[in-house]
Amino acid sequence: MRWVEESIRIRRAAEPVELVEAVKKLRKAFAREEKRRKELPLELKQKVTHEILQRLRDLGESRNTTEQRDVVESWRVEKLKYIRSSSTQNLSNFGLSSEESRLLKRALDFNWRMLLEDIGLWIPPTVRHIEHDDKPENEQEEIVPGPPLPPECNAELHTDYGGTAVRWGLTHHKESAADCCQACIDQAKRAKPGALKCNIWVYCPSEYGCFSPDRYEHKHQECWLKQADHPKLNFKDRYSEPYRDSHPTAPVVVPWMSGVISA
Repeated sequence: MRWVEESIRIRRAAEPVELVEAVKKLRKAFAREEKRRKELPLELKQKVTHEILQRLRDLGESRNTTEQRDVVESWRVEKLKYIRSSSTQNLSNFGLSSEESRLLKRALDFNWRMLLEDIGLWIPPTVRHIEHDDKPENEQEEIVPGPPLPPECNAELHTDYGGTAVRWGLTHHKESAADCCQACIDQAKRAKPGALKCNIWVYCPSEYGCFSPDRYEHKHQECWLKQADHPKLNFKDRYSEPYRDSHPTAPVVVPWMSGVISA
C-alpha cells in the first residue's frame, strides 16, 4: 500500500497542471469560435452560396480576381441594405424569418470573412499579373503570403497530396508555405539511412483552418510533411458536388496548398 500511495503521489506531482489548464482554456475558446461559425443555419449558408456563385457565373469565364472580389462585395452591400430597409413582411416574402435575417445581418456585418471561408470561397486581397510563354496573356495568379517559394517546391494552390506522414501537421506549424517547404527539404537532408525522406509538403494557408474528411480540426499554418514514391492527388481545385453531398461540411474550394519537391 505504501508503494501504491507513493506512486500516486509521484504521479500527481509530475502532472503538468499549467499545461492542462491552458489546454482547457484553448478548448473553451475553440468551442466558442466554432459556435459562432455554426451560428448561421446550413440552409441559409446554402442560399448565400447559391446567390454568390450565380453572381460569379454571370461574370462569364473571362472574369478576373478583382472583378470577382467587386461582385461579391457588391452582393454583400446590396443584401445588407435590403435587410436593413425591409419590413418583416418583405423579409418573409423573400424567404427569411426575422431570426434568420438577424443572423445573416450579423454575418455580413461582422463575420463576413469567416462566412466566406465557411462556404469555401476565398478570393485573395491582392493579385499580380505575370506573363508566361506557356500561359495566356494577362492570366492572374494568387499571391501566397510570406517569402517567395523556390522553384523546387513546385507549389500548387488549392491542392492536397496524399502520402505517408513523416511529420504530423497537427503539432507542426510554420509561419508560411515557404517555411513548410523548407522544412520538408531539411527533413530529407537530415533523415537517417533507411528512414522516410520527405518529398511532399502540405500547408494550410487559411486563417480559419482547412477542411479534411478525417476527425481532426485542422488549423491555420499546419504543415504536413509526407513521403510517397509515386505522389497522388487527394483533392484538386474544388470538391465535387457528389463529394460535398456526402460531406456536408466540405467547402466548395480545396483550402490546402502543397507541392512535390523536385530532385
